[in-house]
Amino acid sequence: MSQSKPLISVIMPCYNSAHVIETTIANLYQQTFKSFELIVVDDGSSDNSLDILQKLATQYQNLQIISQQNKGPGPARNSGLKAATAEFIAFLDSDDSWHPEFLAKLYQKLTKNPDCVIAYCGWQNLGLSAEQCQPYIPPDYQENDKFAVLLRSCPWPIHAALTRKSVIDQVKGFNENWLTAEDFDMWARIAMFAKIVRVPDVLAYYHHQQGEQISGNRLRAILNHWGVQNGLLRDFPVITKTLGKSKTDLLTKGQLLQRAYEFYWKNDLPSAHHLFRRSLGIGYFGLKDLKYILPSLLPLTLYQTLVKHMRG
Repeated sequence: MSQSKPLISVIMPCYNSAHVIETTIANLYQQTFKSFELIVVDDGSSDNSLDILQKLATQYQNLQIISQQNKGPGPARNSGLKAATAEFIAFLDSDDSWHPEFLAKLYQKLTKNPDCVIAYCGWQNLGLSAEQCQPYIPPDYQENDKFAVLLRSCPWPIHAALTRKSVIDQVKGFNENWLTAEDFDMWARIAMFAKIVRVPDVLAYYHHQQGEQISGNRLRAILNHWGVQNGLLRDFPVITKTLGKSKTDLLTKGQLLQRAYEFYWKNDLPSAHHLFRRSLGIGYFGLKDLKYILPSLLPLTLYQTLVKHMRG
């Protein structure tokens, strides 16, 4: 790799990834686009990740290691951003991967579209059921109801985009108040009012690990998602003005109620209890929902007993 200033900074948080980090970095250096630096932020790993990284830093060019106390992926990525020297930023988690043409194709797309600030691509889940692992190419969000898309959910995985560093700096990187959904928050704040461009190829791979997303973590992720949505609506009233109150409520409050039902039918009653109460508190429900929402006024133990009785 050339010793000149890299064109892309790749930022990788690492936490207890000793079992995968060597393979992930080896795969990354198979990119056909060579003008990049890799900044790995060891986020207080308790395994030997840091030792492996220090060894790898002697084997690969433009590999910088940052070690910090454990703070979570958002702060780790922010540390990487502070050290980044390139004009363009890509994020890659320590257990995910890219097609060898990822950097080349997204860089080419952004440089050919200087008015765009983010290039995003298709992705594929790995490690789930066959149905959940079908390759996915997202639509052209720039031309298809972008406000609704960006308010509904995170439009792409963290590693399926290339971004101009200047716009990341403008929104001050990742909001460290969010333990999850920090990428949703940042992408939305950047893309709501700037042009984005699609690369219609599957170039990013999301490796799901066994044991992910226990119920408590799922509930926390949903509540953080809800918090991000409320923050966007508070900071950008034009979203509600553009979409209308009914559609805005459906994308936010309606989604929260839907998650309550999902927990209910999956028999995660503590999470359902919490979200039904939340829906009642914000006043988003219909008459048909009262059968499920009103029991949530009971203490959790009584609620669980009543639901089991209702189900026979």
